Amino acid sequence: MTPLLETRNLKAGYLSREVVRAVNLTVQRGEVVCLLGPNGAGKTTTLMTIAGELMPVDGLVLFNNVPTFTPMYQRVRNGIGLVTEDRLVFTKLSTRDNLRIGGGSVDDALALFPELEPRLSVRGGMLSGGEQQMLALARALSRKPSLLLADELSLGLAPMIVDRLLSAVRTAADQHGTGALIVEQHARKALKYSDRMYLMARGQIQLELPSTEALERLDEIEAAYLSGVSETEEDHIERKRRKNKRKAWRRLRVRERELERLTGKVVSTRSTEDDELYLDKEQRRRDQAMRQKRR
Repeated sequence: MTPLLETRNLKAGYLSREVVRAVNLTVQRGEVVCLLGPNGAGKTTTLMTIAGELMPVDGLVLFNNVPTFTPMYQRVRNGIGLVTEDRLVFTKLSTRDNLRIGGGSVDDALALFPELEPRLSVRGGMLSGGEQQMLALARALSRKPSLLLADELSLGLAPMIVDRLLSAVRTAADQHGTGALIVEQHARKALKYSDRMYLMARGQIQLELPSTEALERLDEIEAAYLSGVSETEEDHIERKRRKNKRKAWRRLRVRERELERLTGKVVSTRSTEDDELYLDKEQRRRDQAMRQKRR
């Protein structure tokens, strides 16, 4: 059977530097697949690359066996539903207008989450965190997307709300054939509502299992992969940057020593300790520039 979604040797990252590499995963129609892993493993980067927010460094993203290179807004128009951890609720619009602006059916959204009906006239910014996440998910699912991409649905929410959200994803898969790829920290609940799981660590897929088997081995999986925090994406980029700089400077010192031997003149007096000071100064300058950009 042709997968609804497939990635082949996907490499992705920031500033052309890879954060995830050799990612191969599939999602079938009517299947819920969860992507688990510690913080900083590259799960969100993978999801945003599939959604078209980030362009791959290498590899392919295929929908219905057709490679796609279109930006995110075109992928959404072509049948992808996207729910990010930011919830993307228009705070000054009413709940009803938030649902309408997604282009789906308000009645279908309320069928998924009847809790939103008495809140239809309330502005999005006045909803609770759980209601905002219900609103974001209802807006995406009411369009009956062929593929749902969801990032951290459970972030900061009570377990009862998490069950409501994940059960809605399961219902969409069972009743409408929607394929779903969900990034989730709450492993036990995600596995309860999904069919398969991929486990990611340090930018690579480490394990693929049916969810029933993963639930039976969850203690083992948590001890081996999910405890602690993986290297963050920013740390990964900085580590690679420093590694490449040190390599270049080592090659330069070899040439400098040869030039000193031939000419008898001192070409450079900078040591490896000076290199570390330079790298730290460069990192502080980048951090300051980023803080100013965010203001």
